[in-house]
Amino acid sequence: LTIRILLFLCVLSTNTVSGCELFGRFDMPSLFKEGDIMIGGIFPILIKQILSTSTFDKEPFDLRIYRWTQAMLFAIEEINNDPALLPNISLGYRILNSCASPTNALRAALTLASGAEEVDVSSHCPPAISALIAESGSSQSIAVAGILGPFHMPIISYFSTCACLSDRTKYPTFFRTIPSDYFQAKALAALVKHFGWQWIGAIQSDNDYGRNGILAFKEEVEKFGVCVAFVASVLRTYTRDEFLEVVEIIKQSSVKVILAFSVDGDFYPLMQEIVNQNITGIQWISCVAWITSSRPSTPEMYRSFGGTLNHFLTSISPYTDPNAPFVKDFWEIIVGCTPVLPGVHASTEDTTKRCTGNETLMNSENDFFNVTELRVTYNVYKAVYAIAHALHQLVFCQPVGAQTVKRCLNLSEIQPKEVRNSVSKKLQRVNFTNQFGDEVFFDENGDPPASYDVINWQLINGKVQHVTLGHLTFAANGDYKLSIEEEKIVWRTGKKVPTSVCSNVCPVGTRKAQIRGKPICCFDCVPCADGTIANSTDCTPCPKEYWSNERKDDCIPRTIEFLKYHEPMGIALTLVSLLGASLSLATMVVFINYRETPVIKASNFELSSLLLFSLFLCFLCPLTFLGRPTVWTCMLRHTAFGVTFALCISCVLGKTIVVVTAFKATFPGNNIAGKFGHTQQRIIICSCTLIQIVICVLWLSLNPPYPHMLFTYSNKIIVLECNTGSQASFYAVLGYIGVLAIICLILAFMARKLPDNFNEAKLITFSLLIFCAVWITFIPAYISSPGKFTVAVEIFAILSSAFGLLSSIFAPKCYIIFLKPEKNTKKHTGVFLCGVCMFSPCLHGFPLGTPASSHCPKTCSL
Repeated sequence: LTIRILLFLCVLSTNTVSGCELFGRFDMPSLFKEGDIMIGGIFPILIKQILSTSTFDKEPFDLRIYRWTQAMLFAIEEINNDPALLPNISLGYRILNSCASPTNALRAALTLASGAEEVDVSSHCPPAISALIAESGSSQSIAVAGILGPFHMPIISYFSTCACLSDRTKYPTFFRTIPSDYFQAKALAALVKHFGWQWIGAIQSDNDYGRNGILAFKEEVEKFGVCVAFVASVLRTYTRDEFLEVVEIIKQSSVKVILAFSVDGDFYPLMQEIVNQNITGIQWISCVAWITSSRPSTPEMYRSFGGTLNHFLTSISPYTDPNAPFVKDFWEIIVGCTPVLPGVHASTEDTTKRCTGNETLMNSENDFFNVTELRVTYNVYKAVYAIAHALHQLVFCQPVGAQTVKRCLNLSEIQPKEVRNSVSKKLQRVNFTNQFGDEVFFDENGDPPASYDVINWQLINGKVQHVTLGHLTFAANGDYKLSIEEEKIVWRTGKKVPTSVCSNVCPVGTRKAQIRGKPICCFDCVPCADGTIANSTDCTPCPKEYWSNERKDDCIPRTIEFLKYHEPMGIALTLVSLLGASLSLATMVVFINYRETPVIKASNFELSSLLLFSLFLCFLCPLTFLGRPTVWTCMLRHTAFGVTFALCISCVLGKTIVVVTAFKATFPGNNIAGKFGHTQQRIIICSCTLIQIVICVLWLSLNPPYPHMLFTYSNKIIVLECNTGSQASFYAVLGYIGVLAIICLILAFMARKLPDNFNEAKLITFSLLIFCAVWITFIPAYISSPGKFTVAVEIFAILSSAFGLLSSIFAPKCYIIFLKPEKNTKKHTGVFLCGVCMFSPCLHGFPLGTPASSHCPKTCSL
């Protein structure tokens, strides 16, 4: 701002005589008509363009932009003839050329803004303007608004879209009738998202308009995962070599869709090179506002505005006002001859055809007179009317349409700068509907409502037509509504929507892997790991109870594995368990039926029966290990196993103690055997079992077993098992059984040398060796077995140890009872019988091993 003010003061310092002399140095040709209130206009009618590396081409006359100036003149004339709008007040104008240059635009703005404070009728100095319609380029508008804004000059642009101009702190008096790049970028991003393009290129004008527009666009499309492959810059003043560099970038890129965020003057040289080099296969999309204005041109506007404007355009003639600037250039282009004007002598070097004076514009087919594409022209028209409505409210203190009695403000009594201040404030509150039904107003940033046409360039009858196929409107909260007639769009590929991606979509079961040094849209496809499925960008792990299928596109439930009753292994173990339980019951029945025989009496019927009952329970324990684990079955299986085996080993311990103490009492007067009667045996069994019960109760109270899903054995299988809860309690139960078994084994081993006819100690020793061997081998097998086989190993250990006890202790007795009944007598069990006569001194005086049939008294009984 300081630099701009200094520049302005530097210009003012040249004022030596009058305000008019201030601008004598600029000497800029202008379209001028004096009025009560002056409106300025700046248009790039003549545009400089470099066509070679060393020279400038002449300044080409732009017919389309010249039509914009005529739209301003037309609107002012229409307002001056309207009795309701600014009655008895005439609007004047002064229009200058900027050559699409910020420097020239600034020069024109200073020329327009600094007229004489009081206009003398005899003076040739034009009056100062009260409002300015400018400019087409954002860079030019930034320069003009930055200089004139601090002096409260209201400025309305018809074509500048840079979002930076919405900053009211920098540009407090800037307005526009075209939406800003902020909405334009969002609109283009919505279009890119709609058609699924992910890999696009971008061409920008190398100025504020292009740079800010592409920056806003990139911010928007990155939200949708779209990548911009390259951003190349163009400008009308670039050399041909610089344009060729951009062409080379396009040729080397793999993009199929390119966005052109550039005005036509900057973009046209690039288009020429692309056509010359026959570069095809690219779908171009553009944000150019000369095609996508904020409002569509309605049929009513074509009939009314278009028709009357066309009549206004065809009335342009160099003979009407020979001194009017730009008209001679216009006539040479449209008619093709140089008008012969009075007082103007043609140059001797001028070889252009001379006009006869009979030429007319009525039948001209030039696009200048095509009033079906009036988008930017319409923006100029709306800008003039916005200023007129603001002036009307300022002068008459009420909006247009209300009955006007008299003015509330006399313009002749106030300074032009005060009018400018008031017009800026009124423009902010302008809100009216024009004759074509379009609502005209400005938001707090000076921007109009954002609305866009979706326009498709189509070749119809040999001419490019701009066909409107959709519409996009923005709400106040930023939401948008996009409607497109896709079936009517003509693509470079015909009727098929083109695709533009850096990498193709990954096949099913794979994920994107970023390629180092490239944008996120460029990737390799890597297969998803087991247990994960592919979504749009990555591999997502399946939930814990699920696993990925073969295609890695869906999660399927894992198989829940546990030892079932109906599977072969479960059936086999159930049958073996029931067989063992049945044999235990059958043996118990045999013992009950033969309890009076010497063999049964010699084996201690009470302990044997209790042992058989405990073995029966042991054989039933495996049934609790089968089936789906639940909270109750998990608690039951471990505690039942621990208690029943503790009872079983306690019975064996009782039998072992009885045998050992009986046969150690070999001397007369030794009554040690008398201390181990039936009561003492029951106490031993109950005490040993009770200890195990206490351990199990503590286990269940503190940290009981519970069902647990195990995922480590297999990816596709969930092993449902019973977690022991407290490992210490589990091993305490096993350890206690092991301690009882070792004590029994030691005692039985001490009695292994008893007489041959007495074999109870040997049978107990053998059974306990089997028991200990089974459980010693159980530990490594239990740890290494996977899944349900862990339970099978535990069941096998229970059944093996139970069968070992049953067969080793009771099979020999059943053998004698059923197969050798002749040995089931006192004669054949003599030593055996006397050995258990613990309450009589029948062994006194006889060495151990002496036949008892002839020496033991008949009173010796069990």
